Amino acid sequence: MDRRLAAFLVLVLGGCTAFGGLTPGKSDLADVERTMGAPALSWRDDQERTHLAYPHGPMGYQTWMVLLDPAGRLERIENALDEDHFALIKPGMTQEQVLHAIGPSYAPWTVYYPARDELAWEWRYCDVWQEASRFDVLFDGTRQTVRSTLRLPELCGRAGNCAC
Repeated sequence: MDRRLAAFLVLVLGGCTAFGGLTPGKSDLADVERTMGAPALSWRDDQERTHLAYPHGPMGYQTWMVLLDPAGRLERIENALDEDHFALIKPGMTQEQVLHAIGPSYAPWTVYYPARDELAWEWRYCDVWQEASRFDVLFDGTRQTVRSTLRLPELCGRAGNCAC
């Protein structure tokens, strides 16, 4: 096997080791920020855990969500742009709840449709068939709550290369 391919597989399959050796239970906020930089979004939940969001858009396919326990130690890092996380988005949720579930969308892709009083947020992700796709959350513009969601494959053009 080619050494570059082997190294890539180790990084991809190694979970937290893909992030400079961050180790659940040992690494802390300083380690996470030294390795991953400043998060785009952070908040504390009612259990005093810290959540950090690291979107890799617009052309990336992941938003890495980091969870730190109440003592500030790393619990886990996971990609929030997948079908399991999208299934959490339900009609009636607030914009803040969506941000906490899947992280921020790419701001230039945010569109308001006045005729429908609808705000659309969009994320790029890799679908279950490993094809580039888009996930949209459509909000009621007045209430600012989720109206619906939409998943669409990206248009590939003549090349037909939609693989992630």
